[in-house]
Formats: sequence, C-alpha cells, structure tokens
Amino acid sequence: MARIRPYAAADLPALYEICLKTGDNGADATHLYADHRIIGEIFAAPYAAFHPDYAFVAEDDEGVAGYVLGTPDTRAFEARCASDWWPPLRERYADAAGVPAARRTREQWDACYIHHPPAVPQPVVDAAPAHLHIDLLPRLQGRGVGKALMDTWLARAGGHAHLGCQAPNLRAQRFYEAYGWRRIEGVGPKSVVWMTIG
Repeated sequence: MARIRPYAAADLPALYEICLKTGDNGADATHLYADHRIIGEIFAAPYAAFHPDYAFVAEDDEGVAGYVLGTPDTRAFEARCASDWWPPLRERYADAAGVPAARRTREQWDACYIHHPPAVPQPVVDAAPAHLHIDLLPRLQGRGVGKALMDTWLARAGGHAHLGCQAPNLRAQRFYEAYGWRRIEGVGPKSVVWMTIG
C-alpha cells in the first residue's frame, strides 16, 4: 500500500518521470518527446520549487509513483513563473510559435507554452484562487491513492481550489467528478475542462 508524505527535494526526478509517463491525457507520453524533461518543467517542477509545502507524494515499495502539487495563489504563481522560472527555460527551448500549429510536435507545443504561457481565465481564479495538479502511475491507480492525495492537498489548501483537465482525459474527469469537483462551464477554449471544489 502506498503512503502519502510531504515532498522532499530528492523526489524531483520522480516528479519529472511521473509527469512524462502520464502526460498523454493520463497515458505514457515518452514516445512524444525527444526531451523528456520539458513537460515536467511546465506542470511539475515549478510547483516543487516555489511551493514545496503544497506538494505531496505517494510512495510504495518501488518508489514514488504519484504526486499532488499546487499553489494557494494562482496569480502570484503565474507572476513568479514569469520573473523566475520561464526566462532560463526560454534560453534552452526555442520558441516554436513560427511553426504552423498543424505541424508542431508535442515538444514544440510545450516550448510555445514556455514562451507564451496562458493565464488561467479570470472566472476560474474568481471561483478559487488555489489550483493543483495530480498524477499517478498506473500501478497506484484505482486503489484509493488519488483520493488520499487529494484529501491531503485540499486539507492543506483549506478545501477550495480549481484545476484544468484536458478535454480528452475522460478518466481523470470521472475521478474528479466522483470526488466532488464541479465543472465551470463556458470558460476558455474547449480543449480544457475547468473544475472547482469547495
């Protein structure tokens, strides 16, 4: 059985690995990337760097296989990423905005994200300023670990938060809705489903 514990700096490689191996709408995205770190540079590492006190991992006998990460203040987090996180990554990853959208690889889409990070829509932040990301490797899925991670994080955040889920990731949406998350309708592009709780 997995145990939930606070994030430690030594867990960072596992965060990158889990983010990659769940990065294709919950499935393994390794085959979509030449650079296996880029997706984690967006959706995992900055949370561990800026809010380690809002980061928890699930660990079993094989090691860390799940996490929940987030921030209590989305707008402050976006501002800190703009000043401290994205600039060095922009030196490493070329802006692919000039590549036609239909021809971009996933890695190029992520590079565009780094150079042109989208802000969370204001109605979503108004619903709850905190937000989180949660990912588990298949060996921990369907065993109550996701719920335990969510319980732990929401207790830390005071029970109120929002999240964004890729529209094709129906399994994740079913998990969130069963937990009690509610959709925020009519906000942002249709490619993202925004949800809130609390």
